[in-house]
Amino acid sequence: MKKVLMGNFAASHGVRLSRAQVISAYPITPQTHVVEELSAMVARGDLNAKFIKVESEHSALACCISASVMGARAFTATSSHGLLLMHELLHWASGGRLPIVMVAVNRAIAPGWNIWNEQTDTLSQRDTGWIQLYCASNQEILDTVIQAFRLAETVKIPVMVIYDAFILSHTYEPVDIPDQDSIDDFLPPLSNPEALKIGKAEAFGSVTNPDFHMEFRVKLHDAYQRVPRVFEEIEKEYETRLGRRYGIIEAYRCEDAELVMIAAGSLAGPTRMVVDALRQKGIRAGRIKLKMFRPFPVEPLREALRSARKILVLDRDLSPGTGGIFAHEVRAAMKEDPRPVWGFVAGLGGRDITPDLITSMFFDAVGAEVPLSETIFKGVRL
Repeated sequence: MKKVLMGNFAASHGVRLSRAQVISAYPITPQTHVVEELSAMVARGDLNAKFIKVESEHSALACCISASVMGARAFTATSSHGLLLMHELLHWASGGRLPIVMVAVNRAIAPGWNIWNEQTDTLSQRDTGWIQLYCASNQEILDTVIQAFRLAETVKIPVMVIYDAFILSHTYEPVDIPDQDSIDDFLPPLSNPEALKIGKAEAFGSVTNPDFHMEFRVKLHDAYQRVPRVFEEIEKEYETRLGRRYGIIEAYRCEDAELVMIAAGSLAGPTRMVVDALRQKGIRAGRIKLKMFRPFPVEPLREALRSARKILVLDRDLSPGTGGIFAHEVRAAMKEDPRPVWGFVAGLGGRDITPDLITSMFFDAVGAEVPLSETIFKGVRL
């Protein structure tokens, strides 16, 4: 069934199709529609779930942790400062190996107070142990939510499904909504033999001394190494059943490209348009869309960049004093590679990133053998 849905409603339908059992909700722009729609689904009887209204985002994730410990399929959603308020409990969820799925809608961090699009909020949580998957369309949002539950429950690591504020969250696009039977075959009911059981004396999250703590962290790290392979298997099966696949990365016209731009989220679309326009002018440009940020796809990225003479990274985020976070990760992945990396930062606080602005980034790289600085700000009013 096809419907025209805003990105937030696409996420809600993904949760419904996944048969989430516990949904905890606290409103924050621009994700509020996700949990509002889910509350309506529960009220109508379209989804058999416990919907819990809480007093803060910290409590929202605490509810998910409690539900997941007891073996329930749990979901919540947040943005920006709500995600930051969850920071402590993000570590509890990943350290506890709890397969929670959370939608995080990218929004700028104050001050100044800003509700518009920027990816710093989720990227700043990169070391909390959550898998991070960035989406570029409303269809991808719905599909990724469903895949995220399967991934989280396979590797026992929580997953953030991430997309851009307003550009996707509030924008309507045609979305194919799978039938429930197809998703039930793909995503069976959650079975967690390690879940706590009423009437049986067990504990979760108790004290670990130095004799045990390091082993827990190493086990989480080792499980992370399995994530790319497991996700590829999940996507392959999803494609067989439903005909759609997105990839850990998506390389576009990179086979013979001399200049390749790396971007994530909704920026994948306009960068692709710019690549096509540059190709018509004889410039061998390419684009890589990053879907998986944690764990970082080092080997797929290196393979996709084989032909590139110059690497460009477009960040809609900022680590003050370091520059763009994606650029920093790309440089780390290519640490023994002599090819220059242009790190562009643009669009902070929701400022428009136009095709002309992206084009200017390519021409900056065309006109120089090495970047003028590690971080190049574009679209700044002087």
